[in-house]
Amino acid sequence: MTLLITWPDSGPGNAVRHTVDPDEIAAALAPAGVRYEQWPLREGLPEDPAPEAVLSAYRDAVDGLAAAEGFATIDVVGLRPRKDLGWRLTAKAERKKFLSEHTHDDDDEVRFFVAGAGAFYLHVGSEVHAVLCEAGDLLGVPRGTKHWFDMGAAPSFTVIRFFHDESGWIGNFTGSDIALRFPDFDGLVAARSAG
Repeated sequence: MTLLITWPDSGPGNAVRHTVDPDEIAAALAPAGVRYEQWPLREGLPEDPAPEAVLSAYRDAVDGLAAAEGFATIDVVGLRPRKDLGWRLTAKAERKKFLSEHTHDDDDEVRFFVAGAGAFYLHVGSEVHAVLCEAGDLLGVPRGTKHWFDMGAAPSFTVIRFFHDESGWIGNFTGSDIALRFPDFDGLVAARSAG
C-alpha cells in the first residue's frame, strides 16, 4: 500500500499529513506539480524480468506517456536481493548515489514501479513529502524540485524510467544534509505497518 507522510522541513517530529488514500496523495502533491498516478499491473511477468519483457508488457502505457510528454529515452532498472557479496556492494553503492538531496535542471524524474518499492522524498517549500511507492505507482517529480530517493537496505524493485534528455539521469546535489534528518525507506515501511 502506497503511503504519503508530510512533515515540516525542520524535522519529522509532527506529521502534517499521513495517508494511504491514492486520491488524497495525488491531491496533496499536485500543487507542487508532482504527478501521482496508479497504473494497472500486467500479469505474467517473472519475478526478475528482463527490461525488454517489462517494456513489452507495458508498451501501450509507455508509448502513450512518451508521445504525450515527449520522452526521448525510456529504460528499465531494478535490483533484487541476492546472496552474493557483489550484490550487497552494488546495492549499497546504488542506494548511496540517490540518498542526498538533489535536483534535475534539465529533466523531470518520472518513474513507474513495475514491482517492489522505493521512497521519494520531495522537499517543497517548507515541507518534506515522503512518498512510499509500490508496484503500480507512477510518480513524476518536476525538474528543479529538491528531492532524494531511498531504496532501502535490501533493495527490491523494478521501475520504468522516462527521460526527456537522452543523457538520462543527471543529478545536481544541493549539499544539504536534510535527508539524514528524516526516516529512511525502512522507517517508512515500519510506519506504514504501524499506521
